Amino acid sequence: MPTFTALTTLAGKKQGEALGEALERMVPEPTGIGVFEMEDGSGLWEVGGYFTHAPDETALAVLAAAFGAQPFVVSELPETDWVAHVRRELSPVRAGRFFVYGSHDADKVPGDSVPLLIEAAMAFGTGHHGTTLGCLRALDRLMSEGFKAWTVADIGCGTAVLAMAAARVWGDAKVLASDIDPVAVDVAEANLRSNGMEGRVLCIEAAGFDHPELQTHAPYDLIFANILKGPLVALSPDLARHNSHEGFVILSGILNEQADQVIEVYQANGYSLVSNDSIVDWTTLILQNKA
Repeated sequence: MPTFTALTTLAGKKQGEALGEALERMVPEPTGIGVFEMEDGSGLWEVGGYFTHAPDETALAVLAAAFGAQPFVVSELPETDWVAHVRRELSPVRAGRFFVYGSHDADKVPGDSVPLLIEAAMAFGTGHHGTTLGCLRALDRLMSEGFKAWTVADIGCGTAVLAMAAARVWGDAKVLASDIDPVAVDVAEANLRSNGMEGRVLCIEAAGFDHPELQTHAPYDLIFANILKGPLVALSPDLARHNSHEGFVILSGILNEQADQVIEVYQANGYSLVSNDSIVDWTTLILQNKA
């Protein structure tokens, strides 16, 4: 079955959400709608609809004009087995001692690595994106410098690949993984089963640290937060409160041009910068809590 997309941009979250609601009333109706802030610092929002039949382009033009949006760009996507495609395109990833792979590459796992099985069909965090890769490299760096964590929190865990990496190398650590998306929590638990790690990571649905389990096990020697600049800035006081003195945070989901602002906010909350590394467009930070 073919899929059609209709995408536009406009200024302002409120206008974007209103346009998204208006798309829901179209005929033929879309099978899905997305409203996202663009990550290029422009302040624009992208609004998209997904259709199983060609959308009414006249109706789209009227909506764009009514909400002050750019004209919709309509595209027909070819029928593709995306899981098979991703499996072909995504090769295993080596990040220091960590080796992230799909089951179709199980025969390629090096004997000297810490293996992490993440299927291509799973949620964000296969290890190929610069943010996840950067976090794994940051963890490897801290370990190489002799750091050991007894308590670890992975906030916005996605596949929980970072939480699993910590649990693999520190078998006696208490590791928690949380995400605001219940699907991500289900995926994280499925990944633990696939890796034979049931019970090694406690997976929780939560926004930030807003869960009794996350508060009970604080403070954390290490906190991962691979999300986006906005939430990282908003969470900075909470991360500091839940992070051990002299503990570390590994932050990513930060565009290179946003890194200085994030560093400044965390320094204002008592952190000192340990490292600032970039992979293509994305920055990963290691900071230490000196408060």
